[in-house]
Amino acid sequence: MPADSNRLEGLLFVDKPSGMTSHDVVARVRRIYHIKKVGHAGTLDPMATGLLIILVGRATKASNFLMSQPKTYEGEFRLGKVTDSQDADGEVVEEKEVPPVSEEQMKELFDGFLGDQYQTPPMFSAKKIKGVPLYKLARKGQEVEREPRFVHIKSFDLLDMNVPDVKFRIAVSKGTYVRTVAHDLGQKLGCGAYLTSLRRTAINDIDIKRAVPLETLQEAPPSQLGRFLIPVHQHVPSHVI
Repeated sequence: MPADSNRLEGLLFVDKPSGMTSHDVVARVRRIYHIKKVGHAGTLDPMATGLLIILVGRATKASNFLMSQPKTYEGEFRLGKVTDSQDADGEVVEEKEVPPVSEEQMKELFDGFLGDQYQTPPMFSAKKIKGVPLYKLARKGQEVEREPRFVHIKSFDLLDMNVPDVKFRIAVSKGTYVRTVAHDLGQKLGCGAYLTSLRRTAINDIDIKRAVPLETLQEAPPSQLGRFLIPVHQHVPSHVI
């Protein structure tokens, strides 16, 4: 057990592996550090990997501030199919032939998503309607009306294209569903699309290069766990906490 574990506080930059929920990571960190007060600042879907900010101790007060920061992702989507979850974890519900599309045409499609806009959250999401997460309703085959949310896409760049697979980098505001961007782009192209991979590479000025794999935390001697914690004041204004 880390010395004075109840006094530990700070930000922990974790490189989340695929197959775990953000809450799974929080629970794992809670066990590693033997501290109850642990949270996170921005959900990643189970399929997604990359930067997840974990808040330890008094740092949990900075959750809303950190969640409001812009985020950058790299990922890949596949044209020609639509899934019920808009990503590879869902069931294919529609399949169409992919029309001929050049890199220039794809870049033009990307550019059409830039700026302020309203986006409808997917049914398979943690957003709650009357206290019930949408994904629980979706698993029962229910679909309810969702209020569009205001989002901003700062940049959307084509990294590589080998049809039907398209690699991209995107920088977005809080609350933007990248899989919905992929889905909507597929609808505009007329053949559908779904997200096959996603990695969060940055939250504001915090880069994935600073993140620690969960395995590293699990294998570290208890006396050394404190060294992975980043002081809150380095990334959060003093008035926030």
